[in-house]
Amino acid sequence: MSAPTREAVVELLRAVHDPELHRSIVDLGMVGEVEVRGGHVTVPIRLTIAGCPLKAEIQRRVTDALGGMPGVEIVQVTMDTMTDEERRALRSGLTGGDDRPSPFAAGSRTTVIGIASGKGGVGKSSITANLAVALARTGATVGLLDADVYGYSIPRMMGVTRPAVAVDDLMMPIEAHGVRMMSIGFLTEEDSPVIWRGPMLHKALTSFVTEVWWDDPDYLLVDLPPGTGDVALSLAQLLPTASFVIVTTPQLAAQRVARRAAAMAARVNLPVAGVIENMSYFVAPDTGTRYEVFSGGGGQLLASELGVPLLGRIPLEPAVAEAGDGGLPVVAADPASPAAVALLETARAVAAAVPRPVAAPS
Repeated sequence: MSAPTREAVVELLRAVHDPELHRSIVDLGMVGEVEVRGGHVTVPIRLTIAGCPLKAEIQRRVTDALGGMPGVEIVQVTMDTMTDEERRALRSGLTGGDDRPSPFAAGSRTTVIGIASGKGGVGKSSITANLAVALARTGATVGLLDADVYGYSIPRMMGVTRPAVAVDDLMMPIEAHGVRMMSIGFLTEEDSPVIWRGPMLHKALTSFVTEVWWDDPDYLLVDLPPGTGDVALSLAQLLPTASFVIVTTPQLAAQRVARRAAAMAARVNLPVAGVIENMSYFVAPDTGTRYEVFSGGGGQLLASELGVPLLGRIPLEPAVAEAGDGGLPVVAADPASPAAVALLETARAVAAAVPRPVAAPS
């Protein structure tokens, strides 16, 4: 059997994608001078940073791609690091030199959904994480921005412990369960408090929107902090096409507080697409009997007041918290559970209720 040619090897490597950038490693300039000596193929890979946390995955993808190639007996993958000039060229190639104030401004193809609540403790972050995973499981590309800077919890719920990396000055979102994420939790020590005044908060959120390689996902879900304040004002400027989904619990007291989140959306001229009621009921695991643990019907009442649909009622289920604490949202950990079924149905309702953006003319 004749030895493969260098050109054939490079062409095969063109189908290998970087796990973070989702582009061909050849097109990204990550493949150096390939050497072919008989059946021995050496592929030099130029990493964006020296400590790239996914270099083992890149090596596996290259080896798998070439392992079945006729004439290839040994695949040797070497790792080096890009120069500053090469990183700048890669960044420019990704963004096209685009300096838009926000990649999600008018004309963006991304549907932006802010998940808000009037108060903490209603399960907003858990709902957001599960909706993101559920939408990703439909085949959509999904970004998840953790805008709850002071009370960030998305990294733990999604099972991510490694820090984010940057190419030049462009941060790479971390991907888990098919969702691309950015959180202050990826840039700070675990359990370290974030003690910032408003201007620093605005600067961080601006960076998370404009200096992260989101790559035009189908959906961007934003986990908003509870209540109203600086974050909503900042995101209204950065994400002018966003729609809000309000999370509440059945109690009338919670519904009244959640109404303020809807008023906040109206104040910044962003529409409310619907309401999700969390902890709506409890399904006994032994009998399947459904119990209304908290009375009030706050979710339906809020939706009726706002003139929007009630997009879902999520049962109170210990497995939801357990799955989140374990870093695997319940829609992935136990998709047949009552809560997961309700969350999957709610994700479909959210996708139907939030209008898709009108693409900019080409």
